[in-house]
Amino acid sequence: MRPRSPRPRATPTALAALTALTLAACSSTDEPDPAPPAPSNRTTAPHPTAGSPEPPAPAPPAADGQDPDACTDGNCEITVTKPVTLHFPAPGGGRATLSVTEVGPNKIEYELKSANGQSKAGASGPDQGCLTYLSANGTGNSCGPLTTIRPTPQPDTVTIQTTTTPTGPGLLHIVSP
Repeated sequence: MRPRSPRPRATPTALAALTALTLAACSSTDEPDPAPPAPSNRTTAPHPTAGSPEPPAPAPPAADGQDPDACTDGNCEITVTKPVTLHFPAPGGGRATLSVTEVGPNKIEYELKSANGQSKAGASGPDQGCLTYLSANGTGNSCGPLTTIRPTPQPDTVTIQTTTTPTGPGLLHIVSP
């Protein structure tokens, strides 16, 4: 085993030199501070705060406006501003009932009932929505990021698309074959 070497110790001379260097680096000169800038009589327009949100764009206009009666044939595009119940033909016969239960800025919820099944869906957040498929064999939902582009007709299936908008009304498409 090797003997330990003694730890070097700082000498008073080394400490004095280190202290003098530290003080010299932190000391200020005797030169006066530069003169403050002269006041200006010029006015400036306020600048928008970086990162401040822009006002939301209005919802796109719906082809059938806000008329729930436009959906009675199973093909419509309406703006929904409050809870509403719609009735339209279901695949395989009978009628389907779609009840929009809640709508607001970036939010829409609804229930679908028919003899072929029932479904609940909802979306919240910017550019979110749901697709619900109603066929003679039942229903299915898919929710997430969604555009407001009208869905394409599917054979033997009614497609229901709801989309949120930042200003409050929801956009509802019902597309039948």
